[in-house]
This record gives sequence, C-alpha cells and structure tokens, in this order.
Amino acid sequence: MRAKVDANHRAIAWTLKQTGCHVLSLAAVGQGCPDLLVWNPRTEQLHMLEVKDGDKPPSARKLTPHQKRFHADWPVVVVTCIDEALEVVSGQH
Repeated sequence: MRAKVDANHRAIAWTLKQTGCHVLSLAAVGQGCPDLLVWNPRTEQLHMLEVKDGDKPPSARKLTPHQKRFHADWPVVVVTCIDEALEVVSGQH
C-alpha cells in the first residue's frame, strides 16, 4: 500500500536533499508519525517535519487526532512550503 502524501511532499524532500540534507520519508508509518525525518549535517541537527499542502484551505491542513497526540510528545514542525522547510532545517525557525 502506498502512503498518501501531500502534493508538495516530494518537492520539499527533493529540495532538502539538494541542499545536502539526508531525508527519510516516514509517511507510510501512520499513527501520527511526521512525514519527513531530516538530518542536516551542516548544523548537526535532526528535524521531524509534518508536510501540509499550503495551497489547500486551512481547514484541509488540520492535524489528525493521531498527529496531535504525536506532536504533543515530540518536537515536530509543520511546514507548508519549500521555504518553510528550508528555514527549519537551516536553524532559522
């Protein structure tokens, strides 16, 4: 079964890889687990990103109950576009 991902998921992952980050898609895990695990070797920081489609209305970008529970216990950042993802992994967030 293929994981359901937002329209911008692949573009964000690809761009982060192009900047030298290591990116692991966790979208298939489910149970509220974030979409991307990102290691930035330049800053030596690990990031968990939940990708939401910024082109959708806010009501369509809400976290699921599983995601809310996961985010309550883990440092997950929600991103809606490439620029936000780059900001997070560069340490500017």
